[in-house]
Amino acid sequence: MREWTHEEHAEAVGAEITRMAGIVRGRDMSAPVRTCPGWDLAQLVAHVGGAHRWSAAMVRDLVDRPYRADEIEMGLPADVNGYPDWLGEGGALLSGTLLARDAEAPVWCWAEDRRVRFWSRRMLHETVVHRMDAELALGVPVAVDEDVAADGVEEFLDLLPYVPWQRGTAELRGGGETISLQADTGAGWVITLDPDRFHHRRSVLPGDVTVRAATSADLLQVVWGRRGADDYAVEGDAALLAWWRERTRI
Repeated sequence: MREWTHEEHAEAVGAEITRMAGIVRGRDMSAPVRTCPGWDLAQLVAHVGGAHRWSAAMVRDLVDRPYRADEIEMGLPADVNGYPDWLGEGGALLSGTLLARDAEAPVWCWAEDRRVRFWSRRMLHETVVHRMDAELALGVPVAVDEDVAADGVEEFLDLLPYVPWQRGTAELRGGGETISLQADTGAGWVITLDPDRFHHRRSVLPGDVTVRAATSADLLQVVWGRRGADDYAVEGDAALLAWWRERTRI
């Protein structure tokens, strides 16, 4: 697995936004998004494009508190058919704003690492996961670069202890039980449940329960709840995996 810089994340997020805009352009914006129950394609695009502009504004101003949505001019078109172009325009805005700031500059975020580099990584994977949502909704094959997907799985695990809207993460403790996530491409992680917290490390070892998938992109769908239990191979304690998944739905 490669190590990413802030600049690489910032450049990649611009490319991913352009890619997502291309996927939804010319599509039926009322199409339901089954992986985001209650949303259609227009709502998905509005959410993603809004997140890009929200985070760009905070990085631009190096805020010490989160902006409210009504404090930002989103510029969302009145016609939903204009949403794809609006989404695409946010790519240069966000990428350029991130690249204009030092990775170490302090800025508000909801996790522990309150620096600009949090937002370049977070917005990359916010975009990738929701691009997958759009692809699944439209019947387009899901394809994510292996390096991007592996970093996305690791980011998910890095963020779990700080997710403020999922109280179940506080229960991710145990007596040393292990959950292993393994891709045939060679990427792998082992999660250990300790009495006071959980921790994860890169490892190709099996666990008390092991999830096996072809690629890191497949594992990314697993950890973000975009694949059901019948869509991947499980070895070992399936009940432990179900317990983990119930408490990591973010």
